Amino acid sequence: MPLFWRIFLLNAVVLIVATALLLGPVTVSTPVLLTEAAVLTAGLAAMLVANALLLRIGLAPLQRLTRAMTTTDLLRPGHRPAVGGRGEIAELITTFNTMLDRLEDERATSSARALSAQEAERRRVARELHDEVGQSLTAVLLQLKRAADHAPPGLGEELRQVQEATRAGLEEIRRIARRLRPGVLDELGLASALKALAAEFAGPGLDVRHRLAPDLPPLDREAELVLYRVAQEALTNTVRHARAHRAEIALHRTPGGVELRVRDDGRGTGGAPEGAGIRGMRERALLIGAGLTVESGTEPTVESGAGGGTVVRLAVPVPVRFPAHTLVPVRGSAPAHAPPP
Repeated sequence: MPLFWRIFLLNAVVLIVATALLLGPVTVSTPVLLTEAAVLTAGLAAMLVANALLLRIGLAPLQRLTRAMTTTDLLRPGHRPAVGGRGEIAELITTFNTMLDRLEDERATSSARALSAQEAERRRVARELHDEVGQSLTAVLLQLKRAADHAPPGLGEELRQVQEATRAGLEEIRRIARRLRPGVLDELGLASALKALAAEFAGPGLDVRHRLAPDLPPLDREAELVLYRVAQEALTNTVRHARAHRAEIALHRTPGGVELRVRDDGRGTGGAPEGAGIRGMRERALLIGAGLTVESGTEPTVESGAGGGTVVRLAVPVPVRFPAHTLVPVRGSAPAHAPPP
């Protein structure tokens, strides 16, 4: 029965009962007797309680729908309110679930195009850094070396210092190019790329270790790229925010695929809202149907075994369940170009 008629009939019953009491044998004297006041009060209370209970039961699905509306996150898809009630209420919940399906589909499509464009732009910038800026700095280094060899001793020493500064700048450009587009991922595979990533982030204040299982199932290129980017972003957050001394990259086989785990012994997230980095990781995980979780303060640290730090887990199904709308190629995107090692 439609919601309108249910509420209308409920109120009609209340009014009919009230009218029957007025027209019935029960009378009210003046002044009102105690027994008459008690009967009227009990009847009114019974009708109000019945009205409240019936409305509560009838509108409960709407309350569940309201809670679902306030907690829905398109980066955590799949959660849908159960269809309950009758008539317009059930139709409203069904329409809301259909709307969520459409919004998640549209968001995944737009995210796929944006990330594909981002990867294409990274390849282009990495190629230009290697082919133009890198070669120009290499030519400058050769010219500085020739000038330093033929210069007087004092000037030659200054030229050699300029040469070392230029060489350091060239190495920084190569490092940036590797982070923009990891050539080792295309050439040597995911395991070698993760090892190189751990070595890149390791430094005097941070010890980065890796545990990579040798029996990993075969992964396609898109899944490997998502795994690499998530590990890269997780380590970037560790360096920038965690104040950690140790971190670890682990990749192992699971019954349904593979799981990447990046953990550290830092201060954790502390309940802070997710930033652009974590949301970017969630968007990448959605592209291959993977599940991403970020936990704080519950995972043992790398060496001490005590709880603390941050743990990022990415569970990738194998074979990868690509949505039909994801990984949309960008028109005119250049092929992958490996920057210099």
